[in-house]
Amino acid sequence: MNKFKYFELDEFLSSDTAKARRIDNYPTFETVDHLSALVMTILDPLRAAWGSGLNVTSGYRCRALNAAVGGVGTSAHLRGYAADIVPANGRIDEFMKFAEDWLRKTNTPFDQSICEKDSRGRRWWHIGLYSQTGTQRRQYLSLTK
Repeated sequence: MNKFKYFELDEFLSSDTAKARRIDNYPTFETVDHLSALVMTILDPLRAAWGSGLNVTSGYRCRALNAAVGGVGTSAHLRGYAADIVPANGRIDEFMKFAEDWLRKTNTPFDQSICEKDSRGRRWWHIGLYSQTGTQRRQYLSLTK
């Protein structure tokens, strides 16, 4: 993985759930290449445009970790093509609107942009570069878990 301007590989691999359950979440070289494409195509340019820090709350997930966090079996996280992001400044509503507007304005290729919320009210933005089948559907979705 190349040295990026705003992100490091460890941010996409770290998981409290993996640590607690002793799950080895180490990626293959192919998965690292996928994470690299995600950062170079979407995340670094988006971070530059946003002008403030972005935190990765979930990146690559091996199958065991994906199951442990309740991820779907077709998740792009399994191949390193997705990340869940929150703005470091806490302005989640503003950031999610900005991110989706930025995707439209720049015509950046992607598969899914999902504004997500869990039952405890926590919110994050999921961005996927490619689907499991290698497509880029350019879907804008909202999801409550």
